[in-house]
Amino acid sequence: MYIDPNTGGVLFQALAAAFAVVSVLLLSFSGRIRQSIAQLRRRMRKDKDEE
Repeated sequence: MYIDPNTGGVLFQALAAAFAVVSVLLLSFSGRIRQSIAQLRRRMRKDKDEE
């Protein structure tokens, strides 16, 4: 299978851009993700303590 060098460059740029977007999204929402997990853990503990 032959991949033209220009095609390889375009693919690399697309993958690099996709990786950058995913990284920025994860970093920007990391605080919210942590808060959500902490709330779930508190609820689970609270439910367990009530039993």
